[in-house]
Amino acid sequence: MKRNGFILCALLVFARPPGAPAQDVGLELNSVPAPIALETLDGKPVNLAAYMGRKPVIIEFWATWCPVCKALEPEMNGVYKKYGKQVEFLTVAVGVSQTPRSVKRHLTDHTLPGQILWDGDGKAVRAFMAPGTSYIVVLDAKGRVAYTGFGADQKLDAVLAKVVPPARK
Repeated sequence: MKRNGFILCALLVFARPPGAPAQDVGLELNSVPAPIALETLDGKPVNLAAYMGRKPVIIEFWATWCPVCKALEPEMNGVYKKYGKQVEFLTVAVGVSQTPRSVKRHLTDHTLPGQILWDGDGKAVRAFMAPGTSYIVVLDAKGRVAYTGFGADQKLDAVLAKVVPPARK
């Protein structure tokens, strides 16, 4: 039943009007999400607390079958090239119509920036109030929500520029 609800939410991504503003879904700005435990694609535990509150983090809720996620890839790769050393990039592969094995197969031909985590039971989806795939959460260096949004037209360079500390001279 929970998976069917997530599929419905994922489909709502496609119904979103073009140019709809970010921040209208998901976690509240300045809130601190619960540090939940996920897994790598090989089943090793990963606690998000290890990433939160150290440096900015960008988290994308993603699926192999999501055309909006595919449309976001150039934006994600571009900001990774620019901010990859200053920002932790996490991709949460949702456990809807895919398996860790199918995600691994997909990744042999399609590279994604950062670490890929598996959310087979929807724990991260619930904790981060993800309305569907292509949902992105940016946490600042203190672990607070600095941005949420979903869809293919997110301007992540501008978002990350606000949370990455200026370079020291």
